[in-house]
Amino acid sequence: MTITDLLIPTCRNMLATLRGLLDTAAAQLGGEAADALMAARLAPDMYPLATQVRFACVQAQEGPLRLMGRSLDPIQPLLDEGRCAGERPGTLADARVRIDEALAFLDTLPADALDGEPGDAPMAVTLPMGLTFDLTRLAFARDWAIGQFYFHVLAAYAILRANGVAIGKKDYVRHMFAYVRQPAAG
Repeated sequence: MTITDLLIPTCRNMLATLRGLLDTAAAQLGGEAADALMAARLAPDMYPLATQVRFACVQAQEGPLRLMGRSLDPIQPLLDEGRCAGERPGTLADARVRIDEALAFLDTLPADALDGEPGDAPMAVTLPMGLTFDLTRLAFARDWAIGQFYFHVLAAYAILRANGVAIGKKDYVRHMFAYVRQPAAG
C-alpha cells in the first residue's frame, strides 16, 4: 500500500461522512437551530463545531501538501478562519462549502501524488509553537496526518451527538457499507 493509497481515500471517506453528518443535523433540526450548532462545544476549552469542521478540512489538505513538499500557504486562510470560528462560526452551509473545497483539492491529486519519495524517507514537521517532529514520511501519514484528521472529524461527530442530533456509528462509518457482503442467491 502506498502513502497515497493510505491517506487520500481515508480523507475522502471521512470528509464525505462529515458532510453527511452535517446534512443529517440540517434535516433533523433545520434552519437556525442547525446553524446554532456551529458554535457548540464539547467543553469550554475546546474549539466549536465550526472550527472542528474547518480543521478537518485543513488536515485533509495539510498532509498531502507536506508530503508533496509544497507550501501550506493555500490552507492558511482556512486555518485562520477555523481559529476565529468561535467568534464567527458561520452556518452549516458554510461548513459544507469548506468540505466540498477540501474534496475538490483531493480530486486534483494524481493517483501517485504522495509517492515521489520512499515511505522511510526522513521528514521534519515543525509546528507553529516551535515543536519539531522528526519522523519518516510513512510515520507522518500514519501517526500525524491521519490522527489529526480523525481527531477533528470525531470531535465534530461528538458535538453533534451531544447536542441532540440522532446519529450513530452507522452514520460515522457509512463508507463501510460499500463492502457489505451480499447474500448468496438462491
